[in-house]
Amino acid sequence: MPLGTHKITPCLWFDNQAEEAANFYVSVFKTGEIGRINRYSKACNDVHGKPAGSVMAVEFEIDGQPFVGLNGGPIFKFDEAVSFQIHCETQDEIDYFWSRLSEGGQEGPCGWLKDKFGLSWQVVPSMLIDMLKDHDSETAERVTTAFMQMKKFDIAKLRRAYEGQPEPVH
Repeated sequence: MPLGTHKITPCLWFDNQAEEAANFYVSVFKTGEIGRINRYSKACNDVHGKPAGSVMAVEFEIDGQPFVGLNGGPIFKFDEAVSFQIHCETQDEIDYFWSRLSEGGQEGPCGWLKDKFGLSWQVVPSMLIDMLKDHDSETAERVTTAFMQMKKFDIAKLRRAYEGQPEPVH
């Protein structure tokens, strides 16, 4: 898994959980692997303050996308300004990623969640993009109204909104 084969590689900064996070992400996605692990040396200890031999960076790949996890210290925190979208074809896929990634984290609106490391993800049905670019603005409005009321996306509800069908009465 040589990093040089991709022009852009996201680097995720953690306090000291880069290896734990890489292992977690690799376990969540069907295809993933841990690559090289680099460790801090005694050199520049006055700059990085990390014990010699502790993990500095972990290269990993999930679904063909390379990442680097860096243990950069507690002052750097994730926020929603950087997030990752997972495009799902089925409700089972949505349910799987939502469950795995939100465990120990925080659920948000419109398919957004923060995982236990504070990284933001949106678990989104692939069909949503086509639904929203429908030439009928009323259709796109119905779909938008439906998903704005959701945390985890519900494909059946989105389809009913797209087709103009009322919600079933329970």
